[in-house]
Amino acid sequence: MRDVEITSEPVELYKILKFEGLVASGGEAKVVIGEGQVVVNGEVETRKRKKIVGGDIIEFAGEEIRIVCK
Repeated sequence: MRDVEITSEPVELYKILKFEGLVASGGEAKVVIGEGQVVVNGEVETRKRKKIVGGDIIEFAGEEIRIVCK
């Protein structure tokens, strides 16, 4: 698991996937979220604009990241 720092809360889920390089684009992020490939805090998340805050854990494509708010 790796930590990802954000400077303000909340951040939309698809943006985190995009900016962390887990997907190539925001459009791709929305597709994989919509298909149920992303897990947030242990539950499958299909809402593309799900608000992510410090302490949330995101799992996708074998990677696990923890959100830390600066």
